[in-house]
Amino acid sequence: MLLAFDAHYTDTTTRLAAAVFEDWTDAEAQEIRTWHGGPAAAYQPGEFYKRELPLILTALEDFDLSTLDAIIIDGYVYLNDQGRLGLGGHLYHELGAHIPVVGVAKSYFRDTNALPVLRGESSKPLYVTAMGIPPEDAANHLRTMAGAYRMPDVLAAVDRATKEE
Repeated sequence: MLLAFDAHYTDTTTRLAAAVFEDWTDAEAQEIRTWHGGPAAAYQPGEFYKRELPLILTALEDFDLSTLDAIIIDGYVYLNDQGRLGLGGHLYHELGAHIPVVGVAKSYFRDTNALPVLRGESSKPLYVTAMGIPPEDAANHLRTMAGAYRMPDVLAAVDRATKEE
């Protein structure tokens, strides 16, 4: 099983969504689950993980972690090639370094060695980082994900779910 997480914040609420799917090439999620909370922790530059990691860890309590092949997050697993961890890296270590975590970011973060992945007819890449799986394999998985556009269909669906009422 694969899980893809994304979150959306307002001044008063947080909404986390997860797409549950079986294979990287699935055209749609089997299920999309959502969780609601109060305001997120204040944003701290370079410490985004403090805002979203608690939400994801709470949501993961609803899943049998032994069935997970990987977790995909909206963001970075690491922030530079010197080992500075992003959200995905902190998640990977919180889970005992047993479940691969793949980060898919829409914007380039300076000093990372993230792999750019072009999809569809877009000239703007997505940026992939990973732990527990070679980054090249993660990038290839992203390339094979269903969807004709820059953002794979499953990841676009989980993003939309964060904004729905």
